[in-house]
Amino acid sequence: MKGLRGVIGRVRGWRRGWHERSKLQRIDLYTRVTLCSITWFFAVSWGLLPLGDALDEGPVAIALAGAFLAANIAQSVLSNRNVALAFDAYRGTAPFPPGRLRLPIALQVLMTGLLVALAAVGGVQEEGLVLLVLDLPVAFGIPYVLLVPVRRFLLHSAAFAAAVLALLAAVGVPGGLLFGAFVSLVVVVLLVLVSARPSVWSLSVMWQAEEARDMQARLAVAEERLRFGRDMHDVLGRNLSVIALKSELAVELAQRQNPAAMDQMVEVQRIARASQQEVRDVVRGYREADLPTELMGAQGVLQAAGITVSVEGADGPAGIGAPAAVQAALGWVVRETATNVLRHGDPRHCWIRLARTRDAVVLEVENDGAGATRPLGGADGDGGDGGDGDGGGSGLAGLRVRLGALGGSLGAGAVGDDLFRVTATVPLTARPGTNGRLTLSPEPSAAPSVLPEER
Repeated sequence: MKGLRGVIGRVRGWRRGWHERSKLQRIDLYTRVTLCSITWFFAVSWGLLPLGDALDEGPVAIALAGAFLAANIAQSVLSNRNVALAFDAYRGTAPFPPGRLRLPIALQVLMTGLLVALAAVGGVQEEGLVLLVLDLPVAFGIPYVLLVPVRRFLLHSAAFAAAVLALLAAVGVPGGLLFGAFVSLVVVVLLVLVSARPSVWSLSVMWQAEEARDMQARLAVAEERLRFGRDMHDVLGRNLSVIALKSELAVELAQRQNPAAMDQMVEVQRIARASQQEVRDVVRGYREADLPTELMGAQGVLQAAGITVSVEGADGPAGIGAPAAVQAALGWVVRETATNVLRHGDPRHCWIRLARTRDAVVLEVENDGAGATRPLGGADGDGGDGGDGDGGGSGLAGLRVRLGALGGSLGAGAVGDDLFRVTATVPLTARPGTNGRLTLSPEPSAAPSVLPEER
């Protein structure tokens, strides 16, 4: 029973690991597994079945067939181990250790000699020889084609084919079989070339595009930081200079026992308080979310990720006529839900609906591909939001606090096969507190805690 539970746990872990991967990571893994599987498909089919003929040809043929099978398995294992390194070398992320090709080359030479010896002692029939030749270069060729230019790979393949055909002719293989072996070598070389090289090239292009998007995002963050720094400099630079000058003047007046020194310090105090308020205004404006802007931003980001987005509103985002505090809170909901759509599941479509009733504004964000979404609950969800305690957080806990402070609610959950919906409702009578921040109610409204956990 424990063994069965362990197997089920491992299967669930593999499934969770697959869903936690990004789309590009899934494609990368699928391509690697496919190339590794090709090696074993050839080894257990065309590389194994023809060896059955050796069982009727005596101990020498059986020994040669067993040695060829063992060498083929060893070559396939080495090929699978080298595929990941060949991927990295092709992408330029890490060099391929030259020493790792020595053993595969030796095994390739050994397999060629064993194949020729089998043909010499009659340990393989005519059709079987053609199939063994078809399997011969696959395991070595898949990682090797990623390590050298295409022209060099074709030249080396031509030289290898010439050597194999010459050895087979030397042991008396008839011309018809030699032609069949030649065709097999041409087919398998082209198969390795067109299956491995274009796949890895496509992955390399996609990874470069992903890295470019990451760099663009980092540059956008850096630009925003510079903008915020400029705003802070513009706000504080002049006031700090005035404070410094008036403080120096107050010191000189105090040294002369001039009563005007007190007036200067009162002015310094006034300017300092005004600067503090200006800084608060800058920070509040920097962090505030605007609903129309967030709707357009979410639509652009999701569409850039290949997700079809539909935005529906009663009179358009700018025409709902809600107070600024309500629109700001809903803007945060749009931002966070758009982030969750990108991070969780495998969405293809997303619907954003905005409607105004008689006494409230309702925002719905619905997406498909929610099979990987985990419900949020308890401390696990509350501890990972990163929201501050006063409702200014930008995580899921911050959303609940913001909407709860306005008397609104936040609900989420599955609504059908592979669909997930987040619903935010905020009353039109909501108003921020007198100090410009949201006034928290003693008990925020209990919204269903089933939002997908923010990672």
